[in-house]
Amino acid sequence: MNASDNRRTVLVTGAEGLIGTVVRERLGDRYDLRALTLTPQPYPSYVADIAEYDALPPAFAGVDAVVHLAGSPAVETPWEPVLRNNIIGTRNVFEAAREAGVQRVVFASSNHAIGMYEIDGAPSIYALGDPRVYDAHAEPRPDSLYGVSKLFGEAIGRLHHDLHGMAVICLRIGTVRPDDDPASEATLQAIPEPLAFLNPKQRRERTRATWLSHRDCANLIACALDAPADWAIVYGISNNSRQFWSLDDARALLGYAPNDAAPI
Repeated sequence: MNASDNRRTVLVTGAEGLIGTVVRERLGDRYDLRALTLTPQPYPSYVADIAEYDALPPAFAGVDAVVHLAGSPAVETPWEPVLRNNIIGTRNVFEAAREAGVQRVVFASSNHAIGMYEIDGAPSIYALGDPRVYDAHAEPRPDSLYGVSKLFGEAIGRLHHDLHGMAVICLRIGTVRPDDDPASEATLQAIPEPLAFLNPKQRRERTRATWLSHRDCANLIACALDAPADWAIVYGISNNSRQFWSLDDARALLGYAPNDAAPI
């Protein structure tokens, strides 16, 4: 706890990335944020590669909670960087947190942990009124090595929760875009490789089902940091009409109440 203002000290790994930037810009007045980045930035940060464990402990000293965002973010990432950044790196973050006595880790998982349900159901799964909705009880069905790495992160989070009493909240995040626009041309072009077969209309519907606004993203992470729940896997999207991932657990366990919704 930061003694000067009673705000909790929160370390954000991958603070230079898109979601890391959202956290820094929108939650800096709520927590005493520390940044861990891979390269030097124009703001104060601890520079380290999360795959190099010995470099991490100083960044975790005196930290109350960690928001773990660092890693390779692309679904198409090949095995070697997935192994280094998303598996070895994630293990190192949890271990450094444990050794430092960190009480809570919020882990940026991904919808791609169960992405095969979407691939099998596309494009009809995006239709208004389609009855298919998936929650954390759905059997894991990753659509990529990236999805596999996110399941690994959830599993090692569960291990640290059960063995070491660490509170761990895993967020299966949907579509967060730099322009914060679910209808922009750039957003429609940035479709995951496994769904490259979708035509422009289907891409538009897909994005309007999976969009997570910057405001809701920051709110979801704050809920994960503040909620009394000490273990959860929840989905992170805005209140979209075409959604096929359930927000029930995020609402019930974290108190998440999205403010935004993609156009129908």
